[in-house]
Amino acid sequence: MDRTVKSVCCYCGTGCGVNLTVKDGQLAAVEGDAAHPANFGRLCSKGRTLGLTVRRDEARVLSAQLRCDRGAALAAVPLETALDAAADRLADIIRRDGPDAVAFYLSGQLLTEDYVVFNRLARGLVGTRHIDSNSRLCMSSAVSAYKASFGADAPPCSYEDLDAADCVLIAGANPAYAHPVLFRRLEEAKARRPGMKVIVIDPRRTDSAELADLHLAIAPGTDVVLFHAMLNQLVWDGLVDDAYVERHCEGYPEAKARVREFTPEVAAGVCGVAAADIVKAARWFGEAGAALSLYTMGLNQSAAGVDKNRALINLHLACGHIGKPGAGPFSLTGQPNAMGGREAGAMATLLPGHRDPDNAQHRAEVAAAWGVDALPAGTGLTAVELFDAVGTGRVKAVWIAATNPAASLPEQAKVRAALQKAELVIVSEAFAGTDTLAFADIVLPAATWPEKDGTLTNSERRVSRVRAALPPPGDAQADWQLACAVGTRLAARIAPERAHLFDYTGPADIFAGHAALTAGRDLDYSALSYALLDAQGPQQWPFRQGAGQVRLYTDGVFATGSGRARFAAPAYVPVADVVNAHFPLRLTSGRLRDQWHTAGRTSLAVPLLRHVEAPALAMNPTDLERLRLAPGALARVRSRRGELVLPVTADEAVRAGHAFVPMHWGRAWMAGDGVNVLMNGALDPLSRQPELKHAAVAVAPANLAWQAEAFVAGDAPFLRGRLAHWLEAFPFAQLMAVADAGGGVWLRVAAKATPDAALLADLARDFGGVGADLALDDAARGVLRRVSLDAGRPRAWLLCGDTRARDALRGWADGGAAPQSAAALFGAAPGSRSRVVCACEGVREAAIDAAIRRGADLTGLKKELGCGTGCGSCVPEIIGRLNRVCAA
Repeated sequence: MDRTVKSVCCYCGTGCGVNLTVKDGQLAAVEGDAAHPANFGRLCSKGRTLGLTVRRDEARVLSAQLRCDRGAALAAVPLETALDAAADRLADIIRRDGPDAVAFYLSGQLLTEDYVVFNRLARGLVGTRHIDSNSRLCMSSAVSAYKASFGADAPPCSYEDLDAADCVLIAGANPAYAHPVLFRRLEEAKARRPGMKVIVIDPRRTDSAELADLHLAIAPGTDVVLFHAMLNQLVWDGLVDDAYVERHCEGYPEAKARVREFTPEVAAGVCGVAAADIVKAARWFGEAGAALSLYTMGLNQSAAGVDKNRALINLHLACGHIGKPGAGPFSLTGQPNAMGGREAGAMATLLPGHRDPDNAQHRAEVAAAWGVDALPAGTGLTAVELFDAVGTGRVKAVWIAATNPAASLPEQAKVRAALQKAELVIVSEAFAGTDTLAFADIVLPAATWPEKDGTLTNSERRVSRVRAALPPPGDAQADWQLACAVGTRLAARIAPERAHLFDYTGPADIFAGHAALTAGRDLDYSALSYALLDAQGPQQWPFRQGAGQVRLYTDGVFATGSGRARFAAPAYVPVADVVNAHFPLRLTSGRLRDQWHTAGRTSLAVPLLRHVEAPALAMNPTDLERLRLAPGALARVRSRRGELVLPVTADEAVRAGHAFVPMHWGRAWMAGDGVNVLMNGALDPLSRQPELKHAAVAVAPANLAWQAEAFVAGDAPFLRGRLAHWLEAFPFAQLMAVADAGGGVWLRVAAKATPDAALLADLARDFGGVGADLALDDAARGVLRRVSLDAGRPRAWLLCGDTRARDALRGWADGGAAPQSAAALFGAAPGSRSRVVCACEGVREAAIDAAIRRGADLTGLKKELGCGTGCGSCVPEIIGRLNRVCAA
């Protein structure tokens, strides 16, 4: 039957409501839910294109797969066979090596119900302490800081504080890309209240900085110094709310003593920004009626991440900017349900209901609720440590669910070696082609959005219902069902008395048990149920007496033993990866606007492929000139852990001496071990979060003289699987899904010398060059130029040895004009190809710049070109182009 289903977007932690229209058994439309309080109908570019990612074919894992031995290929098997094999092999390892030889690595993209069952499987049945989540890579420093400063992992703010703030400090975050719907709300608030001050702290001038009244481009890792200097200035100017501090805080004298040496002048030398700007930022913050801070990975992904968080929280406590409208330290969650995973306790450092695995009473409470004798005592291995233990043989088996550690963890060479060494790797996955599947011994087909029922909790503590619109394809099942199926089988083998752990009738039953475990805790939502959420809509926790709490600590009473918030007095700890003569550049990483994590889902939506088409290293033009690298040239990027070859781009937004690379690209997209082979696994001592954000690197020309590029139109997931072997054939290779000709793949490769004729013939065969409609070869120089046409447009092309015609061919394939002559086509007068800025309307930067030069402002651009009229995610970039073109 045709119907509309209310659900929630599966990308970032904003938790946007969506309406799903189902017709004839297919997902026909995805629209923002105007009634959902997280987004009021807004969606970003990723949310608007969710319907394009719903696949029921070779892009999905449709059946279970089994590998007889590590050297054999995976083969499809009945799901029951794979479930039995998982239980058999886990039971053997547990009997032989004990429960701690088994580990579980989960994902912030799981629903709360999935988390609950995996936790019962790990701690309740297997008896292992080693269960963690990829949320360790993004939110654990914020969690540890909230607990240390306030006594509980409870973000005190709500989205409506964006509307009421007088000063908004964005630190180590780029919400214009990572949380676009919230950034739209901030833009609108500033438009209504122009007196609002926006401060952006980021080494790069990001799109978020286009909204800023002040951009502090600090050196990576110097956040503690900056925040200490701001507190120093607040003290000096008498802007500390002494009465609030006296009534509600402790530890202020120690913090005040610590920051005495961090004057704005001292901080300016360390941070690389003007002392006057530090003073200005402190005064804007302290003089505001309400100051709000927004932060994510720039603070969290650091070996000193907790210190950075707590130094920022100090500013709020000093000024009393907490517990009132428009004020507070607001950690924006990166994944859709990282918060729910913390609530369910499915992490090495947590138990359900924000309990502590090191606390015997807490363990006893959970054990009693689960009906088991006891839970394993103590904290388990966290994400990076877990895979280190796999590498050393301490952990023999790991179950990986809904995440891709063979691309996302730092020090990828070490991670891949560990996965190769593991005795048993179980992967439950929805999308085919992800890097980690290559290491799986058992693959379990998982359901994904919009095929699952459950709940998730967004950044503002709001619990929403996720509802299935379609049944899962093939043999796929919800992750909680897969965990129950293996758990029931495993219990029969090792502990039949614990089989009741998996006696569930459905997700509502799972949620009811989980909600009951929150009773009396700081997050208490024991009164919530599916029925209440269905009737009253999403609700914030704590939910008591029939209502959720919009913001926390309004009475100045905190969750610490004394009821007081705690100031911190951390010392400054520099980045773990120091620059020197051998590694002189500071590399940072971050999100792209239209991609998500390792691009397994977003790469399926053709509009999302246009804005940034391939991984590249962004550098300041002065550094490129110094290194004798032209934009587009290939460079060898080397850190202390590994190296990659990447094309370089000139970017004035990157400071001299710095570089930037997007985080999304793993080995599935390029030669080598992916972007994270460069990044540092040094851990914060409290949160155990790695320093993924920064690495010291050296950059030099790659000196790969022979290059080739090729394109073939068609279904990108299928083509990537068929053509992935080319990634291993060259020292540089990228195989990207692109939007050309309605969708296809683009290959770029390079080598020191011309490959032999047989390899060139294989390239021609794979990219349609055999029997091409247009051909111009120079075999003596290793030059091959072939174009195959379909209805007058290229369906495939290959350029070997001379790639100057690339832009002309890509433009032609993507709807542009055909070259006027073969000479133009094959390089004598190569075409140019402008980058797409607006993914929703396909508007390119050349059209925008031309309209600006004709006098168009933002309103005029929207009216003339349509850019910025869809999701609005491109508006910050358009404003930046307006500013730059007008300045020129």
